[in-house]
Amino acid sequence: MLEIEIENLDTHTVFRPSGEIDAYTVAQFRERMGELANEPRLLIDLESVPFMDSAGLGALIGGIRRIRDSDGAVVVACGDGALARLLHTTGFDRIVPVAETPEQALPSLLDTDSPETHH
Repeated sequence: MLEIEIENLDTHTVFRPSGEIDAYTVAQFRERMGELANEPRLLIDLESVPFMDSAGLGALIGGIRRIRDSDGAVVVACGDGALARLLHTTGFDRIVPVAETPEQALPSLLDTDSPETHH
């Protein structure tokens, strides 16, 4: 069972799935993430995701690509367990800033230029 919480804050939006992201839940994950494609600043908090398979990773990368295509900024917080190792092993952390906690991820998200200035 995957639960997804979306929190709209003044400076950014938090996307917080909770549960495993795999073949059974990836469609729901992809759909909810797609709803955020136009967010200017998105923090993806994966601390409550104990497991993500390759389908989940693909959906995550696809969702991030859509946000970036509309000039949004994205950071990921994923704790320090198996998911963090997966993101580092696959080189995911070279395309998106990855931190252990949302608090550690936030500064790099809020330091990004406004969409108009980074072309």
